[in-house]
Amino acid sequence: MLSKLKAIEVNRYSIYIILLVVVVAASFLSPNFLSSDNLFNVLRQVAVITILAFGAMTLIIGGMIDLSAGAVMAFAGVVSVMVFKSTENMLLAILAGIAIGMICNLVNAFLVATLRTPAFIVTLGMMLMARGAVLELTQGQNVLQLGDFVLIGQGNLGWLPIPVLALIGITIAIWYLMNQTRYGRSVYAVGGNEEAARAAGIAVERVKYQAFLVNGALVGIAGVIFMSRVNAGLPNAGVGYELQAITAPIIGGTSFSGGVGTVMGTLAGALIVGILGNIMNLIGIGSYIQQIVMGAIIVVAVAYDVFSKRGKAKTTILKSDAKGGSTSPDALASASGGDKPRRT
Repeated sequence: MLSKLKAIEVNRYSIYIILLVVVVAASFLSPNFLSSDNLFNVLRQVAVITILAFGAMTLIIGGMIDLSAGAVMAFAGVVSVMVFKSTENMLLAILAGIAIGMICNLVNAFLVATLRTPAFIVTLGMMLMARGAVLELTQGQNVLQLGDFVLIGQGNLGWLPIPVLALIGITIAIWYLMNQTRYGRSVYAVGGNEEAARAAGIAVERVKYQAFLVNGALVGIAGVIFMSRVNAGLPNAGVGYELQAITAPIIGGTSFSGGVGTVMGTLAGALIVGILGNIMNLIGIGSYIQQIVMGAIIVVAVAYDVFSKRGKAKTTILKSDAKGGSTSPDALASASGGDKPRRT
């Protein structure tokens, strides 16, 4: 019994142990890694990916996915830049970026929740539409001379970068939303077993709309911070960012089949992805090799999730056979993790 409890504790904190190992390894691989300038640079870069990852986590826990995050981020960020250049109003520019993210995701929600179209297909189509829209809006040209808009992504409040402060605030907000509200519990329930959630009286369609809108707001904020940090409105920005956004929560323990995941695990996963990218840059590994490494990480993380679930399913079925000699539908549902949404 004691050994089983120890195994559970190790599994619960394994992502943080991995993060610590990555940090220690990075500090040995490059003496520049632990410099204050580099660490702040990592945090600025990770801020955008982590904000996107929180949106991806919410959808994955709810049994959905978003392949359009990178393109919508570019669309929202460019619109925000253009609004600021036209009005010189920072708040209006930020709200415009958030609005674009939410509008695009409202379309996704309508097609997924109301028309019951697979999220994979819907968001793949939105990726193409959003990218086409921002390229048409800018005619493929970068928007330059942003003025004070750069303060959002490059400025400091005291000694802390503004993007890092934004990340801290968003982390707290998403943690509260997912762990202390009825909405969060409903997302876990829908992702764990949609039909059981519906039978329990949860408005499944409404929960899906809410999840997409939360994702849209986060994607919009990420777009604003990204464009500010690079000091330009880049219509081709964000290519592949949706994959990094999905990778972080999966590494952090979010189950690709839904119903399981944590905010802090996602944060740790995003930090691991960011640190790996940073250390590969510092030691001179080419961008093509970096893509291979990130792709391998995605495959390993998803494969681990699938095989761990299979192992749990076999254990539950064997226990059921040992007790009653048969496996009921309820036992099979429990083995798949479907009837009880879990937060690890």
